[in-house]
Amino acid sequence: MGKLKMKTHRATAKRFKITGSGKVMRQHSGRNHNTGKKSESNRREARKWEELSKGMAKKVKKSLGL
Repeated sequence: MGKLKMKTHRATAKRFKITGSGKVMRQHSGRNHNTGKKSESNRREARKWEELSKGMAKKVKKSLGL
């Protein structure tokens, strides 16, 4: 019998992306509704991707099977 493979956690795969250099990126929250009362700079900042900390990135990569 062959080696067992770990399945990719699909919810994690939809929420994070891995860059070519191996960084784990996430998106900001609070973009879906009630954006009229949020400042334009906050909404603009929320469009960007942000890098996860090293410890959290390690956990995310494990659940992605990397």
